[in-house]
Amino acid sequence: MSDDNSEPTRTEDVETDETDGFSTSLEETAIGDEEPSQGLFDDLLSGEPIFENKEVLRPSYTPHELPHRTDQINKMATILVAALRGETPSNILIYGKTGTGKTASAKFVSKELESTSQKYSVPCDVEYINCEVTDTQYRVLAQLANKFIEKNEARIDRKVDALEDRLEALEEYHEDGRSETTDGSPDDADPTDDVSFATDTEPQSTGSPVETEGSTPSDDDTGSTHPLASTPFSDREAVEDRIDALEEDKESFQEVPMTGWPTDRVYSVFFDAVDYDERVVVIMLDEIDKLVEKSGDDTLYNLSRMNSELENSRVSIIGISNDLKFTDFLDPRVKSSLGEEEIVFPPYDANQLRDILQHRSDVAFKGDALSEDVIPLCAAFAAQEHGDARRALDLLRTAGELAERSQAETIVEKHVRQAQDKIELDRVVEVVRTLPTQSKLVLFAIILLEKNGVHSINTGEVFNIYKRLCEEIDADVLTQRRVTDLISELDMLGIVNAVVVSKGRYGRTKEISLSVPIDETEAVLLSDSRLSNIDDVQPFVQARFEN
Repeated sequence: MSDDNSEPTRTEDVETDETDGFSTSLEETAIGDEEPSQGLFDDLLSGEPIFENKEVLRPSYTPHELPHRTDQINKMATILVAALRGETPSNILIYGKTGTGKTASAKFVSKELESTSQKYSVPCDVEYINCEVTDTQYRVLAQLANKFIEKNEARIDRKVDALEDRLEALEEYHEDGRSETTDGSPDDADPTDDVSFATDTEPQSTGSPVETEGSTPSDDDTGSTHPLASTPFSDREAVEDRIDALEEDKESFQEVPMTGWPTDRVYSVFFDAVDYDERVVVIMLDEIDKLVEKSGDDTLYNLSRMNSELENSRVSIIGISNDLKFTDFLDPRVKSSLGEEEIVFPPYDANQLRDILQHRSDVAFKGDALSEDVIPLCAAFAAQEHGDARRALDLLRTAGELAERSQAETIVEKHVRQAQDKIELDRVVEVVRTLPTQSKLVLFAIILLEKNGVHSINTGEVFNIYKRLCEEIDADVLTQRRVTDLISELDMLGIVNAVVVSKGRYGRTKEISLSVPIDETEAVLLSDSRLSNIDDVQPFVQARFEN
C-alpha cells in the first residue's frame, strides 16, 4: 500500500500479470475501445429475417379464420347460442385425431361467444383446462375454483368502484344544498341491486333477480337528476351498507391450494365461486380422455350434475378427445349427460393442408420468402401422417428457422427435408429420453450388437447382453419373457423393428433391428446418469460371441 504522498500510478506503468493474462489497464480493455469488436450476435442479426410473425405457425395460436372447419364451427355455434339466451347449452364431445383442428375450433367459437355475450350484455364465462397437464380431479377443481374466485373479486372491485363514484356524486349533490334522499326509489327495492347503474364492464342479463331496475330518474326543482335516482338505494347509508356487504363477500373467498385439502372441500369452494353470480359457464376440457384415464370419471360426474344444485349459474361442458372410444370406460349416467352432442373432426387431406399452410404463411413470412414447392411438400409430408395440421405447421416453421440460421433469403425444398429429419430426430430423442431404465438397457443392448456388426439380432442375444449391463449398474434382471415384452413396446414406439421369424423345428424367434439413428440414440442413452457409469462396453458385446 502506498502512502498519501506517493505519486498516483500511471496507466502505462501497469503491467499485465503473465500468470493469468489479465490487465488492469482500461486502455487495453474493450471498455476503452472506440470501435468495439464484432459481437457474437452481430453476424446473426446482419441478415434479413424471413419471418414476419412466427407465432402464427405455433399450435397455441388461434387464427381468425379456420379453413375447412366451417361445418364443425357452425354446429358448435348453434349449440352454444343457448348461452346467449341465458339458457344452459347442451354438453358437447369433440372427437378427432391429433392436428385436426379440434382445440383451435373450440377456442375460436368460445372467443366469439364471450365477445358476443359482452355485446348483448349477457353474462357468460368460458374456462379452458388442458387435462394432459391438469390431470386429477383435485387439480381440475382447484384450478377452476381459483379462476372463478379471481373473476368474482374483479367484479366486486368494479361494483365497489361504481358505488364509491355514486357516493362522491351524492356528496357533491348534497353540498349544493339539495336533499340527500331520493323520493323516487321504491320502498321494496332490493338493496343488493347495484348493477343497474354501476359502470361495470361485466355483461349483465335483463330481468335477473339481482339486476331488477330501480326507480325512474327523478329531478329536483333545478332540473338536476338525483345521484341515487334509477337505483335501488334510498340514501347514503344504503349504499355504504352495500359496499360493506361486497367487501365481506370478497374477504370470504379463499384460494384453493394445489394440494392439501379434501376433494369435497375443493368442490364446495368451486361450487360457491361459480354460483356467486348469475351467468352461464362453459368449461372446456381438452384431452379429456387423459383425465378419465388417470382419475376416473368422478370429475365429469360432478360437473355434469352441478346444474341440478346451482341456483344462479348454469354449467355446460365441452370435452375434447383424440380417443374415439374413451366414453366406453365412463359410467352410463356420465356418458348420457356428457355426450348430449357429438362432433367429429375428420383428418385433413393434402389439398386442405395446403390451404391451411398458405393461409398461415401469408401472415407468418415476409413476401417472396417461400419457393413454390415448399407448401405442397410440407402438406404432402403431413398428409402421410393422418392429415396432421400441427405437424404441417411445425414442419413449415422449422424449415423457416433452418433457412434463417443459414442466412438464406428463401425457404426451398432442401430446408423442408432437413426440417423433416430434424423433427423426426427430436421425436426419437424425446421418446428415448423418457423411457424407463429397463427399456433403456434393452435398447442399449441392441445398439451395442448393431455397432459390432451383428445382423438379424435375436431375443436371446439381446437378453445375454442385457443381463451383463444390469450387473454392471446394479439393476434388477428381468426374465427373458419380460425382456421380450419390452422389445415389443420399443417396436410399437417405432424405435426398433421386431419381426417374428420361424426357424422350423427350432421354433420361432424375433429378429430385431434399429429403426432410429444409432449415434444420436446412443448419446441420449448415455446422458442417463445410471448408464453413463458403464465405462467399457466391449466386454459385454464379446460375451455374446462367447455364449
